[in-house]
Amino acid sequence: MSFNFLPLVWVRLMGGASSWTGLAVLLLSLHWTATAEKEEEYRWIPAIAPAERTLTTDTSGLAALSDWTRSHGGDSNTRFSKLSQIDCSNVQNLEVAWIYHSGDGSANIQCNPVVVNGIVFTPTAGGAVVAVHGKTGEEIWRFQASGTVAHRGLTYWGGDEDNDPALFFNAGDTLHALDPSNGHPYVGLAGVGKIAAPHFKVAPLIWKGKVIFAGYDRDVLAYDLKSGERVWEFHTLPRPGEYGYETWSNVEQGANAWGGIALDEQRGIVFVTTGSPKPNFNGAGHIGDNLFSNCILALNAETGERLWSFQEIRHDIWDLDIPAPPILVTFNIDGKNVDAVAVLTKIGNTLLLDRLTGKPIFPFRLRKAPPSDLPGEQTSEWQPDLNLPEPFARQEFTLNDITQLNPEAHQSILQRVNQANFGWFQPFQAGKPTVLFGIHGGAEWTGGAHDPETGMLYVSSNELPWIITVIPTQALYQHDPSRPMTSGESIYQSRCIACHGVNRRGVGTVPPLLALQGRLSVEEIQKVIREGRNLMPAAPDLNGAQLAELANFLLDLDRPESKQNPGQSDSAVPIEYTFLGFQKLLDPEGYPGVTPPWGTLNAIELSSGKIKWSTPLGEYEELTRRGVEITGTENFGGPMATAGGLIFCGGTRDQKIRAFDSSTGEELWSHRLPFGGYAPPTSYEVEGRQYIIIPATGGGKLGGPTGDTWVAFALPE
Repeated sequence: MSFNFLPLVWVRLMGGASSWTGLAVLLLSLHWTATAEKEEEYRWIPAIAPAERTLTTDTSGLAALSDWTRSHGGDSNTRFSKLSQIDCSNVQNLEVAWIYHSGDGSANIQCNPVVVNGIVFTPTAGGAVVAVHGKTGEEIWRFQASGTVAHRGLTYWGGDEDNDPALFFNAGDTLHALDPSNGHPYVGLAGVGKIAAPHFKVAPLIWKGKVIFAGYDRDVLAYDLKSGERVWEFHTLPRPGEYGYETWSNVEQGANAWGGIALDEQRGIVFVTTGSPKPNFNGAGHIGDNLFSNCILALNAETGERLWSFQEIRHDIWDLDIPAPPILVTFNIDGKNVDAVAVLTKIGNTLLLDRLTGKPIFPFRLRKAPPSDLPGEQTSEWQPDLNLPEPFARQEFTLNDITQLNPEAHQSILQRVNQANFGWFQPFQAGKPTVLFGIHGGAEWTGGAHDPETGMLYVSSNELPWIITVIPTQALYQHDPSRPMTSGESIYQSRCIACHGVNRRGVGTVPPLLALQGRLSVEEIQKVIREGRNLMPAAPDLNGAQLAELANFLLDLDRPESKQNPGQSDSAVPIEYTFLGFQKLLDPEGYPGVTPPWGTLNAIELSSGKIKWSTPLGEYEELTRRGVEITGTENFGGPMATAGGLIFCGGTRDQKIRAFDSSTGEELWSHRLPFGGYAPPTSYEVEGRQYIIIPATGGGKLGGPTGDTWVAFALPE
């Protein structure tokens, strides 16, 4: 708390000693109360003291990559290349150098290619891993696996004094290792080149004879490279007696490590990001802060012991996982190079933490969050509200965010929002929609790129609103054609089914008519039906008895088995909830229901925490032709940075790859791909020529056609 003596001075100047004391005390009390209330709204995790910061001791980490030994650019996930032949002065001359077709089907590829000694390694649409010549695009060898292969990463290990190089990746529940020279199984792994292992999606790590990876379902595991035996495992869902177990009333699911994993090789530290607790949108079954969900974990690479952990969102009921791989960053602050880890999140936060201690580089602000009134749910009292580093995406939907694209679009979204809840970390209410950012928002799994020479961090981001409705499971109406219809159900079938669906779950943008109990009375429902509301037409021809019968049906009061209000329970059994699907808040034309930008590329200066520049990423060309400024689009690609002062990024709905000036954010070059490029690009060099390669196979979260194409670009010879 702080005191402000200006009121005392002002009153002293205005009158005598006998009259000012009471007023001064009153003014001071009011100020003190206001200050206390303001302080009660926020809590702070202090920043690490300057003397405690982890200084950079191994400057070799500042030297960027020429080879690309692991998806995302290496064990640090920096996606930065030291190659500079392509730069801001000549990038406009880039041309297609070659195109590779895998020829084994079509499917969405999300894996960032690995390139070593001019050979490109990548999974294919048909479940194979191939080696392709980086100069010509000619296939060298192919290994056929089964299932989803190297979904979001693979790793080239250069070997050691006792072992030859190997290529590691997963396929289903199998960890594979191949000889990168010929694609044959690498016998150095358990003698056969594969071991059974829990399913994982991201590139594994190799450290001192161990293969370390993050399980897609849960946990972080290490296996002995030669024997294939499990060496250690860390439980991301803690078990009885383990640290964090007390933060769950009941350990359910989630806290899975699908975002990524990094390695500080010098210090022997593994860093892992984790997802939200499950089920989504319903935390009634696992009350508490729920460690280690929504966390960045630092583990001892030798033993798997937890060194530290840092949680962004406590008791996440909004599906706001930490989706992106941790990035080991180095930047100059107060004249000294420091080592930290940067974690980019769905809500647009950058968690910037000291590498050794996990303490934040900047003070970490928590804000008091609204409580839930959903029976059985208990949301966390405090949630993150960062001011530094500056958020790179909107975190709270407001009425000011409603689209202004045209009057029809604005009115459509306004009508839907008027029936919904929204706000900062707004909890869900049974049967009432909630509008929020973040489900496909912020950084997503593609993460960012870091230039250790400038201390800049680059991240692509989405700003797309969603409208989610949670209801008690008991409230799920299911039409049963074998049962005689009630009068109200018959009226619904003839008058309402076209818009609200057979099972009352809504059709398209029309809202569901479930879990209305406690929100609307019989009389209120009758009034809405009779007079209409928003896009719903009036029904003046229905008489009073028909209105009452329809209202009773919508409230589930016309069947003996559904008399009990499903939003209440007299038993000690927790109420079970479900949600009515992932629905984007879109206008009638299918565009996001908020003001642009809808997708951005951002540059964050790590030393100050400030956003240096932000630019729209992607274009709806039909809107541009209407005179609308470039809006950006939803994107799933992720940036790659080079020493040539460039940021390359694909992933947009317009199926283009682009190059930006890393200093200003100016777009300098673009090229339309044959299909969407929904993986980060890679840069490499062959015979003195720099290349940029990106998988262009479409599909995925943005949908659309799929293919089997990889495109490499270079300057003219």
